[in-house]
Amino acid sequence: MADSHARSVAKAVSWRTLGTVDTFAIAWLITGTAALAGGIAATEVATKLVLFYLHERAWNLVRWGGGRADAHGRSVAKAVSWRSLASVDTFLISWLITGRAATAGGIAATELLTKVVLFYLHERGWNWLRRERPALG
Repeated sequence: MADSHARSVAKAVSWRTLGTVDTFAIAWLITGTAALAGGIAATEVATKLVLFYLHERAWNLVRWGGGRADAHGRSVAKAVSWRSLASVDTFLISWLITGRAATAGGIAATELLTKVVLFYLHERGWNWLRRERPALG
């Protein structure tokens, strides 16, 4: 089932909110500076909202995993493809802001651990919202 543009936008905003909090925390831990962490996180809001929306629209063209049996596999594949794209973005932004490739690599590598899990859970939550449930009351 293809997502509407409105759903893709809502998913992009909800994911970016969660992702920004995670990026800020990781960048602050690694750089030790809230200002650098804030700069990285704020820049990613713009770049990743656009990238995520385009990623969602591209995945709407993929017909694999539409059935319930394939839903987990599709969520994993989307998580991996998104993290690959997003890691390059994180690395480049972090390098640009900190001026240090090693710091940028540390931030991007740490996000590999946190964001794949968070993205998978985010996808499962949005899949849960799509299912029809009986009305309460």
